[in-house]
Amino acid sequence: MYNNKQIWSISYPILLGLLAQNIINVTDTAFLGHVSEVALGASAMGGLFYVCIYTIAFGFSVGSQIVIARRNGEQQNRDIGPVMIQGCIFLLALAVFVFGFTKGFGRSIIRVMVSSDVIYDATMEFVNWRIFGFFFSFASVMFRAFYIGIIRTKVLTINAIVMALVNVALDYALIFGKFGLPEMGIEGAAIASVIAEASSILFFLIYTYITVDLKKYGLNKLRSFDVILLVRILNISCFTMLQYFLSMFTFFVFFMVVERLGQRELAIANIVRSIYILLYIPVGALATTANSLVSNTIGAGGVQHVMGLIKKIARMDFFIMLGLVGVIVLFPNLILSVYTKDASLISDCISSMYVVCAAMLIASIANVAFNSISGTGNTRAALMLESGTLVFYVAYLLIVGIGFKPPVEICFTTEIVYYTLLLISSYIYLKKANWQNKKV
Repeated sequence: MYNNKQIWSISYPILLGLLAQNIINVTDTAFLGHVSEVALGASAMGGLFYVCIYTIAFGFSVGSQIVIARRNGEQQNRDIGPVMIQGCIFLLALAVFVFGFTKGFGRSIIRVMVSSDVIYDATMEFVNWRIFGFFFSFASVMFRAFYIGIIRTKVLTINAIVMALVNVALDYALIFGKFGLPEMGIEGAAIASVIAEASSILFFLIYTYITVDLKKYGLNKLRSFDVILLVRILNISCFTMLQYFLSMFTFFVFFMVVERLGQRELAIANIVRSIYILLYIPVGALATTANSLVSNTIGAGGVQHVMGLIKKIARMDFFIMLGLVGVIVLFPNLILSVYTKDASLISDCISSMYVVCAAMLIASIANVAFNSISGTGNTRAALMLESGTLVFYVAYLLIVGIGFKPPVEICFTTEIVYYTLLLISSYIYLKKANWQNKKV
């Protein structure tokens, strides 16, 4: 049974890694907020389009992580490398496919989703460069799965810091035309993000070669494509791939609804989304920890300790989130001033930010419980639970957001609905379902 210190020692590098990783989003939003509201809104739509596709790869990596963690718990280390290698081959092939698909159909898809001609044109400027990141980010998520699965999470912090530093420097240089580089605005933000992702995968390759016992984990031999092993991985991963895609796509739907409310509303939503992502970092870190530790614990024969472990992680997550929410409630104007100097825009953002804070208190518990279900290997059940929850999310959003055209903060109450339903359904599943003997 893991104690609080052990849980935190695994979680905090993931947390710091996610923090540095999300500097990309925060930096883009903060810099483009000083360019124009159009650039701010377009980066939100283009960024969400990119992330919707990226989550397919991320979902595959989460499924792979579950398999790697189970083998690590069983001490079958040499079976980990083949999972890693087949995953990289599959995701690189997938990157080629989605890049081509976006080149062929992305313009038509975004035209349907963005009503404003000005925002549409700016969004396409962003997307045309941003999609080159698929080739780097798709491979990078497999390294993340490997290190989390074998519980060597500190490297994630170092990697993300490297990526964040590259992105911040290039964002400043390319958006505003500094250090002799051209002033590229929103296109500069996209190019900076792609180069930052390239630096991430380069770091992972060098670090793994230097520090990891390649023979121990079966990484010392490059293998040809193994269809049988890939199918075994996909039996777990296909559900997490669809789950993560649906989850992010519904958030994209949220921004489609808000974009139709107006340019100012979209700018508000993008700023608050950036704060939302920062708040989500400890939630995501501890949820990822729960996923990996649950799988490791079951692999080591400790099924009886799983529920106690979940409660311990959820409690830690809630109190961390309570502290962060307290800081935001005390200093809202100071935090929002990072993104814009427009006093009226800051004032308009505050109510939405408070709604998101309330949602994240629920999310801190809900996400730990939900990710623990995936950690047991029951990814099909996790997909079904989230799909049911997302139906309510979208229905609520469409009825309230389109039917009544309310202020943005009312639209953000969909997050409270979502996390409340996710918590209830996850709790019922963990208490009532037979998940203890799932084979991975």
